[in-house]
Amino acid sequence: MTYSQSAIQESQVPRAAQARWQHTVDTYASEINKVCAAWDGFRDADLDFRPHPKSATVREIMRHELLSERRFFGEFLHAPEPPAGEVLPAEGSVAAFAARLAEMARPRLEFLAQQDDSWWLAQRPFFDVNRERIWIFWRRILHTAHHRTQLTVYLRLLDKPVPAIYGPSADRSWGDADPTATVEAAGRG
Repeated sequence: MTYSQSAIQESQVPRAAQARWQHTVDTYASEINKVCAAWDGFRDADLDFRPHPKSATVREIMRHELLSERRFFGEFLHAPEPPAGEVLPAEGSVAAFAARLAEMARPRLEFLAQQDDSWWLAQRPFFDVNRERIWIFWRRILHTAHHRTQLTVYLRLLDKPVPAIYGPSADRSWGDADPTATVEAAGRG
């Protein structure tokens, strides 16, 4: 999957010390690129948009993503992280939020790439239970996907193009895209 712009280039994705964990590094880099692609669809004037009084604004979701990533990596995965007070960008623009997300992801990629079986499989406190770090990592990916999906709905409600994420969207496709929208397509293989 290629994006109009990638916050983290393929050449910036480190190689895992143990090849079996490369998927974690690749997935985290890919998810950061997907989030940045979704965030790129907003303009600063959209930051206070909320589709319902009980919904979070675009700005609140972006702030939450930055802060909750820091908490997941620092508290639950026990990775080195900056103090929470240094996480949010000084400027509250879409571009600044996206740049900060990518900036904070790069050292995490290096950290993840260095870890071995004993680190990934170690139990760590996760709220009120203990879980393996690999479980916590995948929970982080799912949490990020949840909020990215929220914002793609916001894009649609604002009548803005929705980026391709795991495949084409109604707004973004390519010549050899092969979405599974028919029984025939689902029956391949």
